[in-house]
Amino acid sequence: MKKMAAAVASFATVATEPGEDAFRKLFRFYRQSRRGTADLGAVIDFSTAHMGRGPSPGVPKVVRFPLNVSSVTERDACRAGLQPVSKWQAYGLEGYPGCQWHWVKQCLKLYSQKPNVCNLDKHMTKEETQSLWEQSKEFLRSKEVNKRRPRSLLERLRWVTLGYHYNWDKQVAAACGFQGFQAEAGILNYYRLDSTLGIHVDRSELDHSKPLLSFSFGQSAIFLLGGLRRDEAPTAMFMHSGDIMVMSGFSRLLNHAVPRILPHPDGECLPHCLETPLPAVLPSDSLLEPCSVEDWQVCATYLKTARVNMTVRQVLATNQDFPLEPMEETKRDITADGLCHLDDQSSPVKRARLNPDT
Repeated sequence: MKKMAAAVASFATVATEPGEDAFRKLFRFYRQSRRGTADLGAVIDFSTAHMGRGPSPGVPKVVRFPLNVSSVTERDACRAGLQPVSKWQAYGLEGYPGCQWHWVKQCLKLYSQKPNVCNLDKHMTKEETQSLWEQSKEFLRSKEVNKRRPRSLLERLRWVTLGYHYNWDKQVAAACGFQGFQAEAGILNYYRLDSTLGIHVDRSELDHSKPLLSFSFGQSAIFLLGGLRRDEAPTAMFMHSGDIMVMSGFSRLLNHAVPRILPHPDGECLPHCLETPLPAVLPSDSLLEPCSVEDWQVCATYLKTARVNMTVRQVLATNQDFPLEPMEETKRDITADGLCHLDDQSSPVKRARLNPDT
């Protein structure tokens, strides 16, 4: 309670800038926050929700969310590299209706490959971005002995967009009651410790009745979930490695953002949940692939100072086709909305966004 009061007091001292809405003010507050201080006292931590603590004043109550686990078998969960269904826990917020090694390697090694589109394509040739993993792995393996070296291409990666050709797993959506969910496309955001995700609403999909699934890996982040309007103050919550967020119903079109990636309190370390390797023997029908010691060394070094977020979406409703002409809301520059960027004026992605005529 004292931490909460101190956090409210700290926030109250932040001066509102001219024309600044409630969401932007809180975004700026958490962007400047420090781990281990009272600044984070009002951030919801779902990893401690099972302790049953009462809600702090001004913070939405965390409630258990019933899962339809009968629609997912233990075998289904095992195939997708998920924990046993009996261990699944889901939570919601009042007022808001609605085995990581494999997926980390996929995000860094497989999904970064062509023909997928990434932020580096705007500043480099197709040949230069052909295999980011192969060009970066030796740099990352030698990082422990050469911390002053330039960032590898993987470390300069900010986002990748994926399309229909990926066979996404659907078990999480089914367990949450979204039968028939078609996982058709995705966006990967790659965060460094100085990265942010700006305030936005995910509107690009043609069908907003289906949920958006968000998977987090690596360092923890502060996630802000607001309302339909920017003048509604958002709720702050932690997103830890292995967390899955489902935005659906009323929450599907709410403003949200990531103002801060939090470094590990013990320095450049992995979260404890990433210390458990994949089983030595995988089921014959498993969706997972073995991860070699060499590959995991690259992934682990990367994640000690980074976070990867994967969002999976259904784009079209059943029997719906793409329109002949793109809708106005899909004509925006892809770097301007819903994609990770460095909060730094010299960043090529942000510079291009701030100076559209250059």
